[in-house]
Amino acid sequence: MIHHEFHTDTGGSKLNWLRAAVLGANDGVTSVASIVVGVAGATDVLSFILTAGVAGLTAGALSMAVGEYVSVSTQRDTEKALLEKERYELQHEPEAELAELTGIYEKKGLSAATAQRVAEELTAHDAFAAHVEAELRIDPTDLTSPWQAALASAASFVAGGIVPLLAVFFAPAHWHLSATFAAALVVLVITGVLSAYAGGANKTTATARVVAGGIIAMAITYGIGKLFGVVGI
Repeated sequence: MIHHEFHTDTGGSKLNWLRAAVLGANDGVTSVASIVVGVAGATDVLSFILTAGVAGLTAGALSMAVGEYVSVSTQRDTEKALLEKERYELQHEPEAELAELTGIYEKKGLSAATAQRVAEELTAHDAFAAHVEAELRIDPTDLTSPWQAALASAASFVAGGIVPLLAVFFAPAHWHLSATFAAALVVLVITGVLSAYAGGANKTTATARVVAGGIIAMAITYGIGKLFGVVGI
């Protein structure tokens, strides 16, 4: 009987929490700062600006949380299904599974005899653990938590988005735009550096990319706000 198996490297896509937090904070500051400067371009009434900013912060955090929860829940369901499939095959097709494990180690460079011996010893010790580690790269004791991912995403979004709100709240009326812009730039620089650190990229390039994206977003929304304020819509 020919044994066919579907392999998915879900373990390799485990969340990098630092990177996720940095990206969430970057999304938060860019989104909320853009909303603030957009509304500030149309009106200088602080209550209007803050209302729009708080609404954007709340909606963004909830959207991040829901999206992350759904995404990670799907990943977790996939991991569970693959683990159950592996348990079933180990119980009903042990010889095919042993041959498959041997083949995996042969592809990694072991001789046929050594691969066979390694596979047999690992199977005798803990067949399930050996197969999920070699084939699926999943740690069954450390599956990703959807709730943890959702809360982390929402918290990081709020952490970034609250900065421009605080800046516009405490700044004098004629400094609303400048304070928001400056506060957003500071956070964008920090998130750019941290994202480069998390991903092992060039810090200057990554930071410049993040800052440029934020500036473009704020400039566009400010222009739209200015246009709406002029035409009185």
